[in-house]
Amino acid sequence: MVKVNSFNKIEKIIDTADKHLIIGAGFVGLGMAQALKAADIPYDQVDASDNIGGNWYHGVYETAHIISSRKITQFTHFPMPDNYPDFPSAQNMRDYLNAFCDRFDLRENIELNRTISYAQPVENNLWEVTFADGEQRIYKGVLICNGHHWNKRFPKFQGKFNGEIIHSKDYKRPNQLVGKRVLVIGGGNSACDLAAEAARVGAKCVLSMRESVWFIPKSFAGFPVADLMKWWMPQWFQRLMAYAIIRLSFGTHKDYGLSQPNHRVFDKHPTLNNEVPYYIKHGRIIPKPAVRKLDGWEVEFVDGSREAFDLIVCATGYHVAYPFLPPELQRIEGAVVKCYGGSFFDDYKGLYFIGWGQARGGVGSLIAAFGSLFTRYLKLQDKINVPIGLVLKEIGQKLPQSHLADPQQIFRQLKLANFLFDWLVKKAHQVDAQHPHFHNQPLPPLQSIQHQPLVR
Repeated sequence: MVKVNSFNKIEKIIDTADKHLIIGAGFVGLGMAQALKAADIPYDQVDASDNIGGNWYHGVYETAHIISSRKITQFTHFPMPDNYPDFPSAQNMRDYLNAFCDRFDLRENIELNRTISYAQPVENNLWEVTFADGEQRIYKGVLICNGHHWNKRFPKFQGKFNGEIIHSKDYKRPNQLVGKRVLVIGGGNSACDLAAEAARVGAKCVLSMRESVWFIPKSFAGFPVADLMKWWMPQWFQRLMAYAIIRLSFGTHKDYGLSQPNHRVFDKHPTLNNEVPYYIKHGRIIPKPAVRKLDGWEVEFVDGSREAFDLIVCATGYHVAYPFLPPELQRIEGAVVKCYGGSFFDDYKGLYFIGWGQARGGVGSLIAAFGSLFTRYLKLQDKINVPIGLVLKEIGQKLPQSHLADPQQIFRQLKLANFLFDWLVKKAHQVDAQHPHFHNQPLPPLQSIQHQPLVR
């Protein structure tokens, strides 16, 4: 396949139209690659980094451990080694993902150091992918598994700070904190991990939270808390269990000089941490409300108090972002990607968003359960003209309203979807018959890339 550019030069476009492209070789990307391979669906896989593992390779600090348990984090069809602890380390996770990759011979399809600059729908319901080095390929579809722990979100500060300000993603090892007066901003898992680290090795640690969070212990009565939640439990029952565990483990927020959270457990991403309450009781972590302004070496908080610091660590999360997609396909509201079934558009086929949501835990078991269903969707997509997303919309599915998800509810939904899949196939053909002339609307390329019609 060739194209003619505006300077009448003949350039090649690599024709891989019988394949799908998986973007990302982290936990989600590798899980989806294994699912496609098991279903004999041809694919290529690319990652912008120089090794596999995603955030576990390039993003986490060296002392990180998972917050959910080994049992629910592992792929169900590839258990972690028996000698792994209940909460494996970052190195354990890297070793595990490399072992998974080797066990299922996934490396042969992975291209590293490949950054995508643009992916656009073109004629014949295909997708043209342009790489940073200028190479272009044509694919049947694109699975976006690029993760959501890379586009750093910083708070907006008033005033100036004389010390250093970093994002939690820039924190890698404890010597960045040794002997320093540290302010950690945030109430999530990374914030609390870093605050505990600063409590151990820093001269001072203050944890600034706009509002109190529910601290859930990582284990209770010798068992990881995540393992106590079962697929059959409705969320109200899980919430009741969590309240009881919190009360028995930590007492009340008042006991730590903290205000009561203004949200229910699980209405926001849970913070699983035993150490912050411990270090608050030891005076090694000082809780403070939100920052009002920066003033030289000092920070003023909204309660009027002031503290001096050498380092501010912003554990303030990430933006969900797909910078390689055209504006017409940027359908993100806050942290929510507006797609049916968590992955599908209703007006474009061949573009799939995977892993953008935040379940409370169990990425490996969730991807293992979702991967086999997703490949059934892909094979169904080959038999119908309309997008799978339109089928899901027509049978009554709604667009997501939150990026948070109860993993147990997801498991129940996946079980139901597999059970009803034959019925879904019939509905899909009925919807397809109602839209006999459907096709993806081709979108223009980036202005910096001169595209002309394809010549076959």
